[in-house]
Amino acid sequence: MPTRKIPRPFSMHWGSGPIIEEAGFDGDHTATAIQLMRFDNGEAAGSQSIRFCHFSHRGQLQRSPLIISEDKTNALREAVAQTPELQRLLLRIAGG
Repeated sequence: MPTRKIPRPFSMHWGSGPIIEEAGFDGDHTATAIQLMRFDNGEAAGSQSIRFCHFSHRGQLQRSPLIISEDKTNALREAVAQTPELQRLLLRIAGG
């Protein structure tokens, strides 16, 4: 996955802040990413969110569903292992 600066800013209608962790890998058609977003401003200030997304190989955020094939799950698991807070939250989702 192309290296993107962390932290880096984001902005949504309900708040803004930095992306503080990102796990991902380059796929055949897009670069897959899971991001931990910390809201510092706006109505969501003080909260964190997880964004599942993907980018074109030129770095443009794609607005279509994130689809991960079964053969790419190991690559994503290895990337998530490098992001401790994101890993902790994903384990909560999985019941771990």
